[in-house]
Amino acid sequence: MIRSELLAVLAQENPGLRAEEVEQVVDIFFEEIAQRLAEGGRVELRGFGAFSTREREARKGRNPRTGDTVDVPAKKVPYFKPGKEMRRRLNAD
Repeated sequence: MIRSELLAVLAQENPGLRAEEVEQVVDIFFEEIAQRLAEGGRVELRGFGAFSTREREARKGRNPRTGDTVDVPAKKVPYFKPGKEMRRRLNAD
C-alpha cells in the first residue's frame, strides 16, 4: 500500500472529513513518529508494534563498482518490532 492508497481508504471510511483534512492527519501522524525517533525516543502502538532506533557502529565497506575500501560512519537506523497482535495476524492459517 502506498501513501495515496492509504489516504483514499481513510477518506472513504471517514466521509465527514475532507480529503485535505485526512491528508493533514496522516502528515501529522508520520511527522510525530519521525520527530520522536529523531529525538531518540520510542513510539509504541498497542496491537500494531513499536518504532525505535538502533545504533550501527562504524565499519569498513567496499565500493561495489571499484572494489575500493571505504569508511562507513556510525549511524542510527529506524527499527520496527511488530506487536503480538500483528504477529498473530501475519501467521494466521
